[in-house]
Amino acid sequence: LQYMSGFGNEHVSEDPRCPGALPEGQNNPQVCPYGLYAEQLSGSAFTCPRPTNKRSWLYRILPSVCHKPFKPLEEGHLTHHWDEIEPDPNQLRWKPFEIPKAPQNKMDFVSGLHTLCGAGEPRGRNGIAVHIFVCNTSMTDRCLYNSDGDFLMVPQQGKLLITTEFGKMLVEPNEICVIQQGMRFSVEVFGETRGYILEVYGAHFELPDLGPIGANGLANPRDFLVPVAWYEDRQVPGGYTVISKYQGKLFAAQQDYSPFNVVAWHGNYTPYKYHLEKFMVINAVAFDHADPSIFTVLTAKTTRAGVALADFVIFPPRWGVANNTFRPPYYHRNCMSEFMGLIKGHYEAKEEGFQPGGGSLHSMMTPHGPDADCFEKASKAKLEPERVADGTMAFMFESSLSLAVTKWGLQTSNRLDKNYYKCWEPLKSHFNPKHK
Repeated sequence: LQYMSGFGNEHVSEDPRCPGALPEGQNNPQVCPYGLYAEQLSGSAFTCPRPTNKRSWLYRILPSVCHKPFKPLEEGHLTHHWDEIEPDPNQLRWKPFEIPKAPQNKMDFVSGLHTLCGAGEPRGRNGIAVHIFVCNTSMTDRCLYNSDGDFLMVPQQGKLLITTEFGKMLVEPNEICVIQQGMRFSVEVFGETRGYILEVYGAHFELPDLGPIGANGLANPRDFLVPVAWYEDRQVPGGYTVISKYQGKLFAAQQDYSPFNVVAWHGNYTPYKYHLEKFMVINAVAFDHADPSIFTVLTAKTTRAGVALADFVIFPPRWGVANNTFRPPYYHRNCMSEFMGLIKGHYEAKEEGFQPGGGSLHSMMTPHGPDADCFEKASKAKLEPERVADGTMAFMFESSLSLAVTKWGLQTSNRLDKNYYKCWEPLKSHFNPKHK
């Protein structure tokens, strides 16, 4: 597959089978080349300032308005009702989420979506949700678009071949992709597949400001990849299903053609992907810790300066060299909510129990930190330069919102580790009032 590079760039692309499909010098000519229809996809209000104005023009065989009425679709475990079960302030950890076995229980990306936790609601355009997806079969003659917000997708097991209106992306574990609000997409898988999704309502992801770091570092804009135009002119007499996630619920409409009929497009509102190995790590080189915000890949901002609706943070392989320093993450109580997942390897602060495909949630002001074994080892370790997190990729969805866990997350999934609290029970007092 081919891609164009650059975060938030103005891109131009046309399928090479139809050269000249993009109109010259204007967006909406009286008659488009090849008899195509012009359609604008807006990701922001028309009057947003230029740095935040997002839109793309699509030139397609039929406009997306050609479908039967939407009807409710009862499928999956999606929700934004955060009061279905009493809140739980405890440290929570989940064992790897189970992937259904095919062919006994075929499940595609949409039917395999499960909401784990979240806050806010899409109608007010302020909130987030964390979803788990587990699937074993590809979406066939159906696609999904999210009317509520953006999906940041983190595959953990199995690769995703994602067809979008803008073209195709192959997304493998240790890569992420973002499908922004309103973009239609279909997911093909190649066996048992699992991953995590961070959904944000009311904001788009952007690169964090670098401040005193300077002009370069963290996730570099050129490493974000955007698909190139690809279309299919395919009739589907049996019916193609377009699924809309709208106000937290699913709705389905039928049409008799493929929605991936965009021959050319231009704009700055696109899906994109990024490989986490390309992240340029910043770290402390003298003593103590820099705040984990230095590991932020993408952020969705609020109107309060410096406060994120959601951050996507990673803990990649790096060198640890800090002197006279307890090097693992320190004990902490945070005014933010922290959901952690593990793509591969062993997380440095909890090498046992926290497994790839599982997760943990440390809610607002709930204390957390290294388990007892990690504390004892790190307190006695000889402080030499050492590689940290080799072969590992842990990540965090962090939010300024107080997250509620769903009934599926606490009960139905049957993956909650009820012994999580025990990893801190062996911690003992080392206090000696006579020691200085």
